[in-house]
Amino acid sequence: MSDSQSLLFSLADGVATLTFNRPAVFNSVNREVALGLQQHLRECQADTSVRAVVLTGTGKAFCAGQDLAEITGPNAPDVAEIVEKLYNPIVLLIRELDKPVIAAVNGVAAGAGANLALACDIVVAKESASFIQAFSKIGLVPDSGGTYFLPRLVGMQRASALMMLGDKVSAADAVQMGMIYKSFPDEAFDQEVAALARKLAAMPTKGLAYTKHLLNSTFGNDVAQQLRAEGDYQLRAGHTADYREGVAAFMEKRQPTFTGQ
Repeated sequence: MSDSQSLLFSLADGVATLTFNRPAVFNSVNREVALGLQQHLRECQADTSVRAVVLTGTGKAFCAGQDLAEITGPNAPDVAEIVEKLYNPIVLLIRELDKPVIAAVNGVAAGAGANLALACDIVVAKESASFIQAFSKIGLVPDSGGTYFLPRLVGMQRASALMMLGDKVSAADAVQMGMIYKSFPDEAFDQEVAALARKLAAMPTKGLAYTKHLLNSTFGNDVAQQLRAEGDYQLRAGHTADYREGVAAFMEKRQPTFTGQ
C-alpha cells in the first residue's frame, strides 16, 4: 500500500491507520486525499492481515471537509460531481468494509469531515474535539451521508437544529446525545485509541463483519425481515473457525485466540 504526504498509511498488529495529513488547511479533503482514501479502503478490504481500521488526522483538526480552494477556481468541478465521485464512494466503502472502522477524532470535524466520522462503526474523540455541520454557513446542504447517519444517532429534531444552525458540538455533548461512543482526555487519547483498535483486531473479525451487515440493514427491514437476517448471519457465524475457538476456549477456561477465519 502506498503513502502520499497528504494521506498517511500504516499497518501494525492487524490495525491499519489512515491519517489525514494536511494540517496547514485543517486536513481539508482534496481530490488526491479522497481518491487515496478510496484506494486504501479497498486494499484494507482485500488484505486479510488488516483486522481493524483507524481513521484520524494530524494537528489540531480531524478533517475540515472539502478544500474550498479546489472548488472555487475557474475550471473547478461542480459540487455535486465532487460529492458523487469523491465522498459517496468513501462512505459506502466504510459501511461495506468487513472490518470495524474507528474514527479517532483528534480535533475539529467539520462538514464532510464530521459526516465521514459518523459513517464509521465507532467514533471516539479527544475531549477538546468538536463537531460542526458547517454546510448551512456557505449555503450548501449536508452531504457525505450526514442526513442519513445524524438523525439516526441523535433524532430528527436535534439533527435538524444542528444542520440548520451549524452549532459547534463539544465532544462531551456529542457523547451525551449519542452522536459518538466516547471521549478521552487529550493526553490519553492516542493510548486509548490504540488499545481500542488492538482489542477489535484481536476479536472474531467475521462475526464483527456480520454484525456490521446486520446493522446496515436494520433501518430498512421490518422485525420479521431482521429476524430472518439475524438467523442467516448466525448460521454463517456458526461455521467459522473463530466460533469453534470461542466455544473451545470457554469450555477450557482460557482466553481465545481468534484468527478472523
